[in-house]
Amino acid sequence: MYWWGDFDRDEVADEFELIASLGMSVVRIFLLWDDWQPTPGSVSSDRLRDLGLVLDGAAERGLGLDVTFFTGHMSGPNWSPGWLLDPGASGHRSPFVRQVVSGGNVVDSAYRNMFCDPDALAAERILLETVVGEYREHPGVWMWNLGNEPDLFAQPPDAEAGRTWVREMTGLVKGIDPIHPVTTGLHTANLFTDNGLRVDHVFAESDVAVMHGYPMYIDWARDPLDPNFVPYLCALVTALTGKPCLAEEWGGCTSPDTPGSVVWQWISYGAPRDQFMAGEEDFAEYVAAVLPGLVEVGATGALMWCFADYEPSLWDRPPCEDGGARHERHFGLVRPDGSLKPHADVIRSFAAAGPTVMPPTKTVALDVTPDQYYLDPTHHARRLYQTW
Repeated sequence: MYWWGDFDRDEVADEFELIASLGMSVVRIFLLWDDWQPTPGSVSSDRLRDLGLVLDGAAERGLGLDVTFFTGHMSGPNWSPGWLLDPGASGHRSPFVRQVVSGGNVVDSAYRNMFCDPDALAAERILLETVVGEYREHPGVWMWNLGNEPDLFAQPPDAEAGRTWVREMTGLVKGIDPIHPVTTGLHTANLFTDNGLRVDHVFAESDVAVMHGYPMYIDWARDPLDPNFVPYLCALVTALTGKPCLAEEWGGCTSPDTPGSVVWQWISYGAPRDQFMAGEEDFAEYVAAVLPGLVEVGATGALMWCFADYEPSLWDRPPCEDGGARHERHFGLVRPDGSLKPHADVIRSFAAAGPTVMPPTKTVALDVTPDQYYLDPTHHARRLYQTW
């Protein structure tokens, strides 16, 4: 969360080198909104320059970047530009707001709704026009992304407003760059609730359908490391949208100091939390089971969350502080000392086998229309999984 403000080109190059050496080909990055747009009418020239260096480093190693705008929500906190803050607001723009960070500091403030506030919408257009206009022809660009689980940052007034926002922003990007695909990084909440960003609406306006999901967060998954859950999510998205689905974010937090899986308990953002932490070997077995399952459902790819654990010097800052999302410290493929966790070998072997996107051999038999599904989405998602 702090790499743009403390940008190190050599560090990025080293990390890209390791990613490529494992056989991976795509890296998802986030344009932290607060770093990128210091005022609603401007884009940081330093960040724009640094993105060019990142894209150069990716292209030199045969990697493509999934470039995510309007970040926004990430790993527990919501990171808001200062100019978007609205201290006089009566409440937050999403029921899931746990902590607001702006200018690197935790702030006691709500912010305006990015989906309908006129000044926010104008700022969003400027950011898209500037970045896409500058780098639309760069070989390091793989896909443009309109947000990371944006309903956790703010929610549109209704589903039609959400669809209209996606249509407008996607159209703006495509008008500048008709070549690269555009998506929006939706997650399980967009499958299990009607929060203004329905998967069938959003991906009807997008080039690529994606999904983020973790069985360890879902009480009706069969196990915290249920290997069928993420493939099911992709199959359900395909059933609702008619499009093959990219598993754009999946993975898990691992226990740093026990050989097996454990449950951590602490007070997180003022409330008790029980969090499953996978043993590293258990997690490697999970990854080894999920990857072929994704091939089976016709997924277009698999992006693991995430590259590296947080270095301990960052554990007193959001999102990793003791009273926050402590488990976020340990989602990485790489430990803080630079060593690789066991699932790196799983990924290397899977990539070396040359997996290809295949027509699905396992599908969700959707027995309701999307409109009917979204009348009671959690019920339908659970019901369909029981027989999948």
